[in-house]
Amino acid sequence: MIKATIPMRFATMALSLACCLSAAQAQVPQAQEPTPPTRQYTFSWKFLDESNLAPRGGSTRGADVKLVTEPTPEWQALQAPGLSPFERDRRAILAMAGGYRASFDFIEVAGFRGDFKPDRPYQSWGTEKVYVLEDKGRSIVLQHLLVMSMVGEDGQVQGPFVTKHWRQDWQYEPADQLVYQGHNTWARVKVPKDQRPGHWRQTVYQVDDSPRYSGVAKWQHLGNYSSWGDDDGWRPLPRREYSVRKDYQVLIGSNRHTITPTGWVHEQQNLEVALDAQGRLALTTPVVARELGFNRYERITDFDWSLGDRYIQTTESVWSAVRRKWDEVIARPGPLRLKGAPDQDQLFVPLYEYAESVAESPKPPSRADIFKQVNQAVDAYLDEPRERALPLRKGPINYLRNIP
Repeated sequence: MIKATIPMRFATMALSLACCLSAAQAQVPQAQEPTPPTRQYTFSWKFLDESNLAPRGGSTRGADVKLVTEPTPEWQALQAPGLSPFERDRRAILAMAGGYRASFDFIEVAGFRGDFKPDRPYQSWGTEKVYVLEDKGRSIVLQHLLVMSMVGEDGQVQGPFVTKHWRQDWQYEPADQLVYQGHNTWARVKVPKDQRPGHWRQTVYQVDDSPRYSGVAKWQHLGNYSSWGDDDGWRPLPRREYSVRKDYQVLIGSNRHTITPTGWVHEQQNLEVALDAQGRLALTTPVVARELGFNRYERITDFDWSLGDRYIQTTESVWSAVRRKWDEVIARPGPLRLKGAPDQDQLFVPLYEYAESVAESPKPPSRADIFKQVNQAVDAYLDEPRERALPLRKGPINYLRNIP
């Protein structure tokens, strides 16, 4: 039995990225002081006078890990002289694979409504391994997997627990990209021909391999600095937000991946934007606030990833079928519209439960049986017929105007 792939009713709870729970709230209390200390947090300590903006998140802390302190072989390979731009790009993407201690920080830094009050900053953590599922030269698939142990109130370590996390696909010189349109609707949009040479498309997928967002940009290499950052694009609300926020429906922002000597960082700059029922920007005061995100992936060593490795191996027949099914659905003519947000509305649960059952089965099901189950589960996501979904944008993508 795979201890890590605990029954799905528990794994789905972990998925809230509450499985990447707050490190800030898990610190050991200090000695008592005569008066409560002033709470201050970078960027928000003067957002509100006499503010008490303590970070939100979970309340657990992880087991101790050993950080890598010297430049890694992946970093050194990226710095090798004489590489072609294409090969250096590939090495930068592949340098994101491996095992990490991950930290996640998000904070609102400016509000744009008269009655705006900033939400509490968000902090969380995880021990996460990034697997190379596919490397075909011009396309690379990276799968994130959480393998986490928590320290209980009694000081005992619980776990490890494994949860399938997000996925990022990289495609060189793409002809099109999948664009989020709001209200669980996506559409394929052509990439202008002058924006294809030397560019990479990153497509980000949810925990169940349903689409999330994409961007197209060039990698930038300046000696010891390698970074990829896209332009503003639309994306659905993440789990950390939709469970607590009802005042906006879409993030319009960019993300940047930068390789460091011992890992990588993921930066996000987002506008929190309200939409009307048709998926257009709200007529008045559509922009609620600007949010910054900074996620660190710090490489660790001497960590036991074996249960995560086993999960990848024993469930690959299911998840490869899921990826194939989503590729087929996305390739159909017209926009793609889902019945709801996959994680918010628990649409992913049948797929997680089925992958769990296959991993635990003494006799794996046939390929035909797997495709049958996967087809039924993914088809259950789909909402209206494709031609009845929200209309496609026409012409160049302009994310800060209403959809025509």
